[in-house]
Amino acid sequence: MNIIEAKTIIVSDKINIAIIVSRFNKSINNNLLDGVVNTLIRVGNVKENNITIIWVPGVYEIPIIANKLVHINKYKAIVTIGTVIKGETNHHYYIVNECVSRLSEISVNNIIPITFGILTTSNIEQAVKRSGIKLNNKGVEIALATLEMINLIYNLSK
Repeated sequence: MNIIEAKTIIVSDKINIAIIVSRFNKSINNNLLDGVVNTLIRVGNVKENNITIIWVPGVYEIPIIANKLVHINKYKAIVTIGTVIKGETNHHYYIVNECVSRLSEISVNNIIPITFGILTTSNIEQAVKRSGIKLNNKGVEIALATLEMINLIYNLSK
């Protein structure tokens, strides 16, 4: 029996990772971004110069930039960061579903990890809690999943 399991430590400091961040709900997304970047550097040994951060207006615009980045063929993974908070209408539902669908399609069709780091919350309090400065920062989990997927795809390619 073969068991293939990824390790979260990256063995190469030459790996490039792109991070696409929504400007909408910027204060929450900044906290998530800090969690992602710090974890990529500390745990993944990714050099700061090998991390590219791209700001977009909102979550809906993330897939088109992800698609463009994939075709540049420079990045081993793409991290997406955003926050969608439920409002009085179902607008949030359509935005998130479209984003998930497009990012999954791009990821699978191009065999590149695109980590979904978009918070979907019922209220601002939940979003703030999940983007904690010291505890509960989902950006850390997003970065760890990204590192694991990079390594898993590498291990499967050997």
